[in-house]
Amino acid sequence: MEVRRTAPVKLVVPDEYHDDLHETADQFRYCANQASDYCWDNTSYKNCVTSNSKARDALYDRLKDETDLNANLVQEAIRRAVHAVDSGVDRWKKGKRTNKPEFTSWSIVFDKRSATFYRNKISLATVNGRVEFEFELPADSPTPYEEYVLSEDYEFRTSTLQYDQASNEFYFHVTTRKVDDDGEAVEIEVSDDTGHQTVLGIDLGVNSLAVASTGTFWSGDEYDHWIHEFEKRRAEMQQRGTQAAHNALLRLGKRERAWRKQYIHTVANEIVDEAVAHDCDVIVFEDLTDIRERLPHADWHHMWAFRRLVEYVEYKAPEQGVAVEQVDPDHTSQRCSRTDCGFTHEDNRDGEQFKCLKCGYEVNADYNGAKNIALRYMRKRTHSLRSSPMSGSADAPVDVRITGGTQNGNGYQSV
Repeated sequence: MEVRRTAPVKLVVPDEYHDDLHETADQFRYCANQASDYCWDNTSYKNCVTSNSKARDALYDRLKDETDLNANLVQEAIRRAVHAVDSGVDRWKKGKRTNKPEFTSWSIVFDKRSATFYRNKISLATVNGRVEFEFELPADSPTPYEEYVLSEDYEFRTSTLQYDQASNEFYFHVTTRKVDDDGEAVEIEVSDDTGHQTVLGIDLGVNSLAVASTGTFWSGDEYDHWIHEFEKRRAEMQQRGTQAAHNALLRLGKRERAWRKQYIHTVANEIVDEAVAHDCDVIVFEDLTDIRERLPHADWHHMWAFRRLVEYVEYKAPEQGVAVEQVDPDHTSQRCSRTDCGFTHEDNRDGEQFKCLKCGYEVNADYNGAKNIALRYMRKRTHSLRSSPMSGSADAPVDVRITGGTQNGNGYQSV
């Protein structure tokens, strides 16, 4: 597994270049939506185009003529659409609800030909040619930019420019990949031992931000408290309506974003530490694709936290030799996690409590969900290994790390 790091960097963009970037984003979005129109077919997923080369051959010349984007930006826009269509086709094949991808958010994808780094600035391709922008870096050192972008141990990969409308600021999210002295990607060994794996399941929720199958809880109370405090202070400033209040509102927004990122980074570190402390080879999350439908009462900041938490764990865990996987979360909150039961019913869960209507097993609902997430991965992997011609055994032991020991597919627990 490759080691990747992302460093968000604020750009210093003079007022005279704002229109250039906005127009570049508009044309990039236009190309992506044109490619989506071409690749998607509402009649059958079999007719959808998921080949980047096919889409590029069909669209590149036309989109290059219709826009002022350089060749690389046009190709990246097409590639973004193809990737989104491919993900939609995968959902369609599984019988899940999906629609043609539509691109509405402000973002531009740059590769190493359309973005060139210097020590304190970057040159970006725009609709009006190349423009150089300086960075606004925090005083604390080393910054993620210094650690990864300027390091000879990491190389630049395709990255994204985003615009924060509230603060009227531009941020370049720089993705890097660790390389060796020969320029080859550094691979981190994660356990792929067909004989044994130990799994840590993680359930995401509103009352508890995250719960591990070991019984460790990361409460959402503190996170919610400070989000509400920021909201109260923001409302007070908005009521004043003065220029000073507006400036204070912008500063508050920066502090809130920094606080949220740091909080989720801390939780991600602790989840990885939990896996390492219990000798786990894999951390398993629920697939977040339909999480808004599964948690209709969750606020936007919860959704943001869930996605960032998985993202942060995905790049932190491999350096500790731990893989990160996701599984289908259907009914994990309603299923009894006792392997000798497994009874599934919507009435098994009542708020934060789970009580199996069949066997009477009673436990915190999120903890029950975390075990089910890990058990689902265990069963999926066991089935895969048993059906693989490369597997030398009918058994493929995968243990779920739980409170006080492990649990396997046969219901056996060791303490």
